Order: sequence, then C-alpha cells, then structure tokens
Amino acid sequence: MKIEILGTGCPKCKKTKEIVDKVVKDTGIDAEVVKVEDMDKIMSYGVMVTPALAVDGDVKVAGKIPSEDDVKKWISG
Repeated sequence: MKIEILGTGCPKCKKTKEIVDKVVKDTGIDAEVVKVEDMDKIMSYGVMVTPALAVDGDVKVAGKIPSEDDVKKWISG
C-alpha cells in the first residue's frame, strides 16, 4: 500500500503526516508513506487545496487534516 501526503510543507501538511505515521505504526499495516511536495504532481491528482491524502493513487481527502479514525478506515478498507 502506498499512502501519499500531498502538500508543500505547511503546518497542516506536517500534521497530516504525523497522523498517518501514527496510524500506520499503531495498526501495523505495511505501507509506504510518501510526502509529495511537487505542485505539478499534486495538481495531477486534481487537488487544488492541501493538505490532501491519497491511498494507492485514490484521493481520500483534500483541504483538511483527516482524523485518525478516517485514516484507519481508508487504509484498512
């Protein structure tokens, strides 16, 4: 599984990465967590507002920090 945090490095993007890292660690799921900061790549997902989160190329949320529960749902489903 590949989890991408899409964002340029703002505080909200950093918080999103912290949440994803914690959930991956807590659940023990084997996932590659990648930070994507290239605006062209971010826009290629159709994302105009960050932070955003994509799981295996599927954008799950954009423009807000996801909750731990949401991230758990997305990576376990």
